[in-house]
Amino acid sequence: MPRLSRYFIKAGLLYFVLAAMLGTLILGRSALRLPPEIYAFTPVYYHLLMVGWVTQLIMGVAYWMFPKHSKEMPRGSEKLAWAVFIALNAGLLLRLVVEPLLMTLPALNLGGLLLLSALLQWLAGMGFIINTWTRVKER
Repeated sequence: MPRLSRYFIKAGLLYFVLAAMLGTLILGRSALRLPPEIYAFTPVYYHLLMVGWVTQLIMGVAYWMFPKHSKEMPRGSEKLAWAVFIALNAGLLLRLVVEPLLMTLPALNLGGLLLLSALLQWLAGMGFIINTWTRVKER
């Protein structure tokens, strides 16, 4: 298994653990006597599950298992693949911090950082598609 695939998959597993913990806190708010502001983390919870866990697991396995691009570059551009990993995780971590702050402290005016988070994740998605497109083929 390529090193980058291991990074994608292990990062995805860590995000799954974070999402499970966060989901437990959100659902257990009353029993745990947590403040209602915990609900500000609900979009982050879903993002951790879908982008952090599911998307990274898919990207890691696709990078590893899809047919070869070419003999010289079997998995496409390794530099682009690493850029995808970095951009996706930077965007996700930025969102993890900024979105709850934006919802609970709107006076901080962090909308630009949330936009940057979305842009990083979108660029990662486009980079993944560019790097993977030619690997989707018949034998």
